[in-house]
Amino acid sequence: MPIRYGKDEKIQHEVEFIVRKLGFRWVDVSRVVCVRSFGSGSRRTLARCYTMPKIMQVALGMKAYYIIEVISERFDKLSQEDKTKTLIHELMHIPGTMGGGFRHHGDHVTSKNVDEMYRKLVTNVWSDFYMSDKDKKSDYVEVKG
Repeated sequence: MPIRYGKDEKIQHEVEFIVRKLGFRWVDVSRVVCVRSFGSGSRRTLARCYTMPKIMQVALGMKAYYIIEVISERFDKLSQEDKTKTLIHELMHIPGTMGGGFRHHGDHVTSKNVDEMYRKLVTNVWSDFYMSDKDKKSDYVEVKG
């Protein structure tokens, strides 16, 4: 059975959220497309990041785009934490220039750095949550009895 691909708006929104909350300012989300695949024979791969080779960019007269593919058969079985870490991992492959290259595994794209970015994301989300509640009146109501 051939592999089927389709754009995934839910993953797209998650990627945009991660980019915004982690301050990945170099990632132009208008040039990142998220795709879900079905039917992959890959045994261990959860997701992949692709880009356009320089020759295609020149021939087509366009800037590089990045595609994040989540492989449904494996990605969907992950916990939400692991899904988020997987998306962070794929985003970390995108270099600061967004010129069509990749940051490879090694010094930058590592489990340690992904875990650090995940902790930062969780901290930022909860910090924003509490900051937005700072000026709100409490819902606390004392019951006398």
